[in-house]
Amino acid sequence: MSGLVTGDAVVLGLQPARLPSRALAVLIDLVVVWAVYLLITLALAVATASLDEAAVMALSIASFLLVLVGAPIAVETLSHGRSLGKMACGLRVVRDDGGPIRFRHALVRGALGVVEILMTFGVVACIASLVSERGRRLGDVFAGTLVVRERIPAARVAVVPPPPPWLVGRFAGLDLSAVPEPLWLEVRQYLTRARELDPVVGRRLAERLADELVARTGTPPPPGVPADAYLAGVVAERQARDARRAFASPSGAPGAGAFPGTGAGAAGGGAPGFPPPGATPPRSDPRRSDPPRTEPSPGAPPVAPPVVVAPVVDKPVVEGAGESGARRTGFAPPA
Repeated sequence: MSGLVTGDAVVLGLQPARLPSRALAVLIDLVVVWAVYLLITLALAVATASLDEAAVMALSIASFLLVLVGAPIAVETLSHGRSLGKMACGLRVVRDDGGPIRFRHALVRGALGVVEILMTFGVVACIASLVSERGRRLGDVFAGTLVVRERIPAARVAVVPPPPPWLVGRFAGLDLSAVPEPLWLEVRQYLTRARELDPVVGRRLAERLADELVARTGTPPPPGVPADAYLAGVVAERQARDARRAFASPSGAPGAGAFPGTGAGAAGGGAPGFPPPGATPPRSDPRRSDPPRTEPSPGAPPVAPPVVVAPVVDKPVVEGAGESGARRTGFAPPA
């Protein structure tokens, strides 16, 4: 990768284009430009048959400058450094700081390109590109530009293999705060390349990394667990903790939802932080103090409403109430 540094001291990861790709791009551009130039020359020869020799020579020089010099400059300026050949090869001309080029950059490159490419058949440009550390020709050096690659093949992402199923959750209480990042990087690199290593060398490397993890955590692996399985289980535990920390609620309790009864051990199998399927959030009324009710799910059996028994209040018997008192209390005094 290139070590381009912007004005803000930011290192850019731009990959300079080398001589083969640049030569192919220039060849495509020259074929297109020379084809257009020959067609224009034939058209001018037919159109200027009645003119004198001086006028024909002036038109020939003007067409040469406009087509072979002006056209590449205009194309690079309007396309921000991408000619037809560069687009076909996945290249682009940029400034030394990684920004897009302007007219003055394209003008300097085009003017020196006449000497480097057209007059010397590309010999000077090839020598300068081979000598330069970043593959620049003289036009790039004087213009302060660089040809970089736009289409870079994507790197293959190495996936850490999962641990055995019987080791999942065995290291939940392990203290991983003292393990440094370089050691984690070594363990991940070993796990991703374990199948490519020699069995003896891989086993020794796994044992060494496992010993370093034990020294950092202070907890030995379970008896009978191989070193590579132990490393995979510890890495999986760290990834699980990072995932819980990333998706934890702002209150700090991982998996705590906004609805009551929807935690990790809530009935109904709902995901952490979400209500169970079919449940609706409770509606709270500030004028009522009774607890909120949760409506049952569509497939749940109907629940009978609770039977409310009114309390029996004994009323005193009023003497002399007569018949009206008997009707009120149900008890008649003796005659």
